Amino acid sequence: MATAQLTTDRLAEKHRSTLDQALDTIRTRAYWSPYPEHPKAYGADGSLDAAAGLAAHQSLLNTRFDLDQPGTDGWTGAETSPYGPSLGIEYPHADLDVLLPAMRAGMGAWRDAGAETRALVCLEILARISARTHEFAHAVMHTSGQAFMMAFQAGGPHAQDRGLEAVAYAYAEQTRTPAGRAGWSKPQGKRDPLELSKEFTPVGRGIALVIGCNTFPTWNGYPGLFASLATGNPVLVKPHPRAVLPLALTVEVAREVLAESGFDPNLVTLAVERPGEGIAKTLAVRPEIRIIDYTGSTAFGDWLEANARQALVYTEKAGVNTVVVDSTDDYKGMLANLAFSLSLYSGQMCTTPQNLLIPRDGITTDQGPKSYDEVVADLAAAVGGLLGDDARANGLLGALVNPDVKARLEAAAGLGEVALASREVVNPEYPDAVVRTPVIVKLDGTKPDAEAAYFSECFGPVSFAVSVDSTADALELLRRTVREKGAMTVGAYTTSADTERAVEEVCLEESAQLSLNLTGGVYVNQTAAFSDFHGSGGNPAANAALCDGAFVSNRFRVVEVRRQA
Repeated sequence: MATAQLTTDRLAEKHRSTLDQALDTIRTRAYWSPYPEHPKAYGADGSLDAAAGLAAHQSLLNTRFDLDQPGTDGWTGAETSPYGPSLGIEYPHADLDVLLPAMRAGMGAWRDAGAETRALVCLEILARISARTHEFAHAVMHTSGQAFMMAFQAGGPHAQDRGLEAVAYAYAEQTRTPAGRAGWSKPQGKRDPLELSKEFTPVGRGIALVIGCNTFPTWNGYPGLFASLATGNPVLVKPHPRAVLPLALTVEVAREVLAESGFDPNLVTLAVERPGEGIAKTLAVRPEIRIIDYTGSTAFGDWLEANARQALVYTEKAGVNTVVVDSTDDYKGMLANLAFSLSLYSGQMCTTPQNLLIPRDGITTDQGPKSYDEVVADLAAAVGGLLGDDARANGLLGALVNPDVKARLEAAAGLGEVALASREVVNPEYPDAVVRTPVIVKLDGTKPDAEAAYFSECFGPVSFAVSVDSTADALELLRRTVREKGAMTVGAYTTSADTERAVEEVCLEESAQLSLNLTGGVYVNQTAAFSDFHGSGGNPAANAALCDGAFVSNRFRVVEVRRQA
């Protein structure tokens, strides 16, 4: 007991102020981050600088990644970087009948530690991950295809922000009920009052399964991982087979911190599948699995929701993100903002706009009226200008994450009139990388054959400029798209107060996150932890939001023990 208290005191000294700031920020929704975004901020206080981070990454290549976790019955791994090289790393393959019981063994001590200690341990895990951000950046880059700077920021500090945000919500929800014992006394008139002593304990539901995604393994993985761990649940991390390394590193750090803090390291473990094994389905229906976090295709997300009946299932699936273009008082700024949004990471973000709804009679702008054809041509020129320099294009686009994206990109050109053709970009550092600029295809929104194209997600650097009869028709199409297909993001450009209210009403009624008239350095496909909600949980694209109270509150239950006073 004394050792645990010393551990808690030490962790509190390091991290309590960070937790308090996070708790305050989720209330104020202001900007804040404890994790530096700039690569040059690292190298002091034990963190890895650029050279050390690269060396640490390279030292892992062509090695065996041993986590010393129970139930290892072999080794597996087949990651190849979207930039070309094979990583050559072998990971432990688990006998689930051994691993899962071992994970439950530490639940009692983790539960009894209390919400604050769990939160502080999670913050120590995040701090150590942050110190290795340069190493993690290379891991994310060479599994997702993100360009280095995006891998550094989105896979590093922004992912860590989302993890901390989940811890803050978890702590806030668990501490709504008084910790420890509370006295209860009911007056009985002339008789002695009825008196009880009541004790309330947050109790985790059981083993949580995090099913990782290929494109944003840490950013999408950390909310569920830390929400479950902070609420008292062991966490089994099942990475995407093409993106194991970032989450394997995460599990390594978590196990190290748990052990040093006096807890069972098997509270966090890794499950890597052999090629074609498909263990996500096997794991999802096991009775030990009580919580599932998943980011990926709609088909598998729907399967999880229908079949993993013993578990709480949190899914982020596919959606059709839409931008309504009605009018603008900053035409140049609008085009530049949209061009960047369409180009970033080759459109391989769940928040990237796909459908641009533009009235066929054109729009009003600060540069005079612009026809539908002019808007589309000018947007194509803006994208072409942004990506005209190959060095800058490589820095924005990264690489296509898998062959399926390339196939969709190539097929898109046959769906309508091509306003901007995709071109190949050579990466001189990684000549085997598949780098392509976006394609923009013009479609007539009134034609049924066109609807088949724009009314489903075409994941990758593909956008459809959809002509509609009017802004009112655009809003009706927006409503139907969100209601039937879902959307992670909606954007709109208008100078009309009435149109702005109408767009807002559609998004409020259909539960879609809306960005209006973005013309500067904030983009529709980017969200800030502690302030922005990622998804709403209210339309088919996702059944949860990252991150709010609902995302964490059902991961634990409060168990009450009453005693006669």
